[in-house]
Amino acid sequence: MRANDTKGIIVGSRFPSPIPAMAKFFVNGEAVDFRGPADTPLLWVLRDNLSLTGTKFGCGMALCGACTVHLDGEPTRACVTPVSAIEGKRVVTIEGVANTSQARVARAVQAAWIDKDVVQCGYCQSGQVMAAVALLRKNAAPSDGDIDSAMSGNICRCGTYQRVREAIKSAAATLKKA
Repeated sequence: MRANDTKGIIVGSRFPSPIPAMAKFFVNGEAVDFRGPADTPLLWVLRDNLSLTGTKFGCGMALCGACTVHLDGEPTRACVTPVSAIEGKRVVTIEGVANTSQARVARAVQAAWIDKDVVQCGYCQSGQVMAAVALLRKNAAPSDGDIDSAMSGNICRCGTYQRVREAIKSAAATLKKA
């Protein structure tokens, strides 16, 4: 069930539960009231209940980074984050990152991704962009080591790591000029 009204979005889980739980949180600035099992992964609430499909399922074990979102500004793996852990918190997805306080950094990263032709198949890119935005918000001039450390949990099967690094450096340079 999905209903838009002045109170936000009320969603029900696709997973039946004998003990319904409720979690209230925000996604891309909009209040969400979730009713369903407390252990439902945030990833499935985003994709199945809110139709925000930019956040991808990759491994289901927080190893690949395809499901990276920002939880109160920190990069977080949505595939292993239960809704019970996000009560009252703010979630930002790839769909909303350019419309938040992170907009300036997000736009610079997205422009650099295009300029450096980072995307190959594209499956991992939403997680890569979310991790890069989080890095540049904390570190305006990251070294190669900083980039490697921040991006180490994001797997790209196409091997675009060098272009990712170049794009992050390019976005950092753009942000420094502005």
